[in-house]
Formats: sequence, C-alpha cells, structure tokens
Amino acid sequence: MRLRIDFSYDGTDFAGWAKQPGLSTVQGDLDGALATILRDPDLQSTVAGRTDAGVHAHGQVLHVDVDDSVDPDRLVRQLNSFLTGGAIHVHRAAVAAEGFDARYSPLFRRYEYRVSDAVENRDPRTRRFTYWADDPLDMELMNEAAASILGLHDWTTYCKPRDGATRVRELQVFQWRRDADGTLVAEIQADAFCHNMVRNLVGMCIAVGRGRLQVSDAVSLRDQRTRTAAFIVVPPHGLTLLEVGYPPDAEVGARAELSRARREPV
Repeated sequence: MRLRIDFSYDGTDFAGWAKQPGLSTVQGDLDGALATILRDPDLQSTVAGRTDAGVHAHGQVLHVDVDDSVDPDRLVRQLNSFLTGGAIHVHRAAVAAEGFDARYSPLFRRYEYRVSDAVENRDPRTRRFTYWADDPLDMELMNEAAASILGLHDWTTYCKPRDGATRVRELQVFQWRRDADGTLVAEIQADAFCHNMVRNLVGMCIAVGRGRLQVSDAVSLRDQRTRTAAFIVVPPHGLTLLEVGYPPDAEVGARAELSRARREPV
C-alpha cells in the first residue's frame, strides 16, 4: 500500500533533501529510518518538493510504498523514536488515496522567506531561519514588484537551469508583510517552482526595496528570459516550505497524470 507521510525539518545541518554519498541529507535520514524499521533495504521515498541545502520545511510531504501489514500510527511513533536528533519530526502517516503521488498530485506549494532589515534590533535566536539584510527595505515597493509578476509565465530569468525541466509555472501568491517584531516575511505560492525560483524572486524584491531596481524591472527582467546579475540569489536559510496543497482524494490521481504530462520531457 502507499502511505502519505507529513513531516517537518530544520534544514540547517543537512545537505538538502536528496541522498548524496557521504553527506547528511533529509532523505538519507528518513529513508534510512524507514528501511531499518520496515526491514526493506530497497525502500525509497518520493517527496513533494526537493529542498536545497539549508532550506527548512514545516509542511513537507512524501509517499512510500510499503507492505499492507504496516500500521501507520505505529510507524509515526517508531520514526520519531528513531530520529532522535530532533532535526526531523514526523507529524502523521496515513494510507494514501488511490493514485496519490506526493510529487505530482499537488495543486500548490507555499513557502515563506524571512528577512530582517532592523540592523539595530536583531534577535540572534532567529539567525538560523532569517536572512539579515544590511540596510532598510521599502516593503511597499517590494509588494508592488511582487504583485506585478503573478500568473502563468516562463521563469527562466528567475531559475537555475536544469536539462529537460520546464520553467513555465503559475505564480499564484507573492506578497510581503511585517511580523510584530519587524521581520519582513514573503509568502510565495505556485503550482510548482523551478530550481532556486523562490530565492531569486526574493532577491529581486530586495533589490527593489533597496532602490537598486525599479518596480517595473520585475516584469522586464522576467520577460527577457535570460539569467542576470541584476539581483542576488538570497541564502537558503531564510526559506521554509510551509504547505503542500492537494486536491480532494478523488482527484489526486487525475491531478498527478496532468502534472506529469506538463512537466516531463517527451
């Protein structure tokens, strides 16, 4: 049977999601725990979105195919007992709906990126999850730039190229707010993201907030569809995957088939 597993992690000390020889990764730790508990050395999970080194997750999702005898609730307890370091926590496991695919069934992924521009009033306790900008930022201009690029577009300018991967995505939500402590928080949601897209979009907005780019540059750069040095790619530690949104159970299979047809090269 196929299980859906929901979990979180602090990505600080991991070399990203995907297994890499000789490196500590989220998938390496989770798949290792699953393989040991279920006594299946060939077991391998499929995740909703592969995060880079240093990126965190609060609402990550994976699926894994296991023997029908596995008790999902017991497996959650076993996993959290096995993963004693505290950097990964499993919230729940359940039998997945027919056709469910953690990677291809989502309707959206929602991220946040945290930026502190309060140079004189920073909290060192948040440094592992917040990018410290070195000058004040204009949130109003950043919101104008973010709103101007919503929609279905080719995001080549804002992506790190990968062979055979499409760079057409629907950016559904992009907005900035300030938390009570003054931290700038970007909420960014899309049907899917290409590699480094969120960190590039945030970097562009920070350049606008500093006055180094105009609001109109957000669209003009996007439409050039070419890599640029007009803004920085912000560091990974300010980024957290908050939520992966799926359709109702009866629709997850059809959604997966549609997503595969759109994204996989012929």
